[in-house]
Amino acid sequence: MSTELPEYYFRVRENGAVVFRIDTENRQRRIEMDQIAVINIRNGEVKPHGQRTLSEADKAEIARWMENRKALLEQREIDDIHRAVDYLNLTTQWAQSKATEEQLEDVTDRLLMAMHDLRSVLVRKKADRLSKE
Repeated sequence: MSTELPEYYFRVRENGAVVFRIDTENRQRRIEMDQIAVINIRNGEVKPHGQRTLSEADKAEIARWMENRKALLEQREIDDIHRAVDYLNLTTQWAQSKATEEQLEDVTDRLLMAMHDLRSVLVRKKADRLSKE
């Protein structure tokens, strides 16, 4: 493990992060975290904390973090979709081989509606893509 601390720390939150500058250059040699900004990843907004003015280095590091974070979230989103395909297959296997009548009664209508909704969207999107070609 590296003993060198990063200059910035990003505390992830629902729509972005809280940005801190890390300081160890004090008499007690304690790690101090000074909040410098709040980021909204959805709309790209960066709000300096309090009356603070962000330096060019701050802005560059925040922009780099936002770009990396967006890429990570996009990757996770497609991973979730691939997992959903696996879950659908596992659900099919469960319904065919393990599910009791009571369990099927409990989930069948909701599954059918969700699958109908998904199928409708996928067919419409596929038709849109084909019509553009």
